[in-house]
Amino acid sequence: MKIENIYLKFLECSGVSTDTRKIEQNSMFFSLKGDNFDANTFTKEALEKGAKYVVIDNPKYYIEGKTILVENVLITLQEIANHHRRTLKTPIIALTGSNGKTTTKELINVVLSTKFKTIATIGNLNNHIGVPLTLLRFNESTEVGIVEMGANHQKEIEFLCQIAEPNFGYITNFGKAHLEGFGGVEGIIKGKSELYTYLKQNKQITIVNLDDTLQKEKTENSNRFTFANNNENADVKINSIEANPMVKIQYNNTEVKSHLIGAYNANNINAAIAIGKYFKIEDVDIKNAIENYIPTNNRSQLIEKNNNQIILDAYNANPSSMAAAIENFIQINKDSKVVILGDMFELGEDSLIEHKNIVRLLKNQVSITSHFVGKDFYSNKENENHLHFYQNFEKFSEQIRNKKIKNSFILIKGSRGMALERTLEII
Repeated sequence: MKIENIYLKFLECSGVSTDTRKIEQNSMFFSLKGDNFDANTFTKEALEKGAKYVVIDNPKYYIEGKTILVENVLITLQEIANHHRRTLKTPIIALTGSNGKTTTKELINVVLSTKFKTIATIGNLNNHIGVPLTLLRFNESTEVGIVEMGANHQKEIEFLCQIAEPNFGYITNFGKAHLEGFGGVEGIIKGKSELYTYLKQNKQITIVNLDDTLQKEKTENSNRFTFANNNENADVKINSIEANPMVKIQYNNTEVKSHLIGAYNANNINAAIAIGKYFKIEDVDIKNAIENYIPTNNRSQLIEKNNNQIILDAYNANPSSMAAAIENFIQINKDSKVVILGDMFELGEDSLIEHKNIVRLLKNQVSITSHFVGKDFYSNKENENHLHFYQNFEKFSEQIRNKKIKNSFILIKGSRGMALERTLEII
């Protein structure tokens, strides 16, 4: 069946589903395959739970009038999403980068939604499946779409751009994330810059932080809309940035007091301000939107527990984001400071040296008690009284349960797989 004909059937549906546990009534169910499952086998269950049609690529599960047999379900999902995107012609802002993608996406969304009907990527559904699912949530009333794009290999951002066809793009930064997949820092820069290449080739608009020298150079001959801190050449001039610990921004005689912690979040806010200004959002609305945004899902949350103030930033970590969080934490003027860090994943052959670099950042900070959790940190064990190393979370948990942390200012950060939010249960 041709994509155009499948698309007509999609228009009969309420939306799309890929999980039989969360099927929307009258939706189109796509039978995707994973490492440990084949959703073709759930065809009958999907229909019983309310799916109007099921897209399959195994003829064994064909049911006349209810299933759509294709060669490859995933490719069909991607092609339908691209066809839908072209039909709607909704302006789309694409976001990628090593750190801060999701927070920046959410900030842009709250700012633009003060004036427009927006739809943005839910959570971090930002890959070759998540981007098509996001696009298929757009409808004729969607005035601006905001699409987060994640990648851990080169050519992935290029592919996602071909599906989403963005009109605007912003790269948060080039950091040390997914070093193993990208093949080093140069690979990261090349891979993320695929967004710049797409925008330039298609004469679209690139949002650029002029304070980032590398991004400034990479977009030299592009159609740019820019922001910067105290740079007269920027389209949006940020006058001042403070972070003690919450980020406060001043621009255009407007002061924005955010609920985001750390100077590393400043450019996430600045990007949202810049995009808001491009779309002609009033300063008072930009201010209110950002000030009312409160981070969730373990991202730079400030929590009070048992007389401790805790910065919980346990959603993810890489060498760049962890170093930035530590440097910011060091500068905050508080008594009795404690750092709890978990291993960083997907660093390949650079893993041990990158963990060693993080330990070095805290080696001379004798006023900060530092706990390092995980085998790669443990492999870089140092014999300093203020540095403590644990092979796993269980060993760390035993120690902390026996000797409670009290009346302290605490930073908790680690890769998602470390699940360091569990620390809240034992503090």
